[in-house]
Amino acid sequence: MDYKLEVDLHTHTLASDHAYSTIHDYVREAPKRGIRLFANTDHGPDMEDAPHKWHFVNSLTFPRMADGVGILRGIESNIKDLDGNIDIEESIRSSLDIILTGFHPPVFAPRDIDANTEAMANAIKSGKVHVVTHPGNTNFPIHIEHIVKLAAQENVALEINNSSFLFSRKKSYANCQRIAQLAKQYDAPITVGSDAHNAWDLGRFDIAKAMITEVGYPADRVVNNTVDSLFAYLATKGIDIADEFEF
Repeated sequence: MDYKLEVDLHTHTLASDHAYSTIHDYVREAPKRGIRLFANTDHGPDMEDAPHKWHFVNSLTFPRMADGVGILRGIESNIKDLDGNIDIEESIRSSLDIILTGFHPPVFAPRDIDANTEAMANAIKSGKVHVVTHPGNTNFPIHIEHIVKLAAQENVALEINNSSFLFSRKKSYANCQRIAQLAKQYDAPITVGSDAHNAWDLGRFDIAKAMITEVGYPADRVVNNTVDSLFAYLATKGIDIADEFEF
């Protein structure tokens, strides 16, 4: 499998209080780590340590390119309820290139497997999100096959989150492996995300990459495998921004 993984779609800056780097730090580290393009995806406003909504609105001031590295304007929003609503106002949405969403206990407390599945499924079906973050989290059990089938149907990417295996969700490996296996079976798109909370972890995909290699997940279905694959995926969502970047 030719996994290039040139893009990192899941990073946090010190605007999220439990992260430690700036946009400039990520730009500096990106070439060292083979990353040509990354998304800044600080936590959505409903999280306890999230930046103010103007942080996301004002991301329009980011340059498209800095020192040869592309910057995407993004967010890791929060699934709020069983209806799959997320914490993004239209004023925020219109400023962003990519919208990630996931479960975070301060916003949506873990529930039973049916309720968790309902909430995630409704977020996927909403048409408002592009990537579901750390869906393998064992604290939020889901009916995995149902979610993967739905992700394939709706063309919404499921993340294999490398940070999960290193830090806060260490028991999630088996769930993530199952997600990757079923994503291959049902042709659901995936992303590989670092979930970096400091610039030194940008592009840290080692465990997740080994997992999808073992599963045999096709490289051309990894949304963030190349800059071109990422832009092609966003274009399917009506976000046609490739010409704004100079690679």
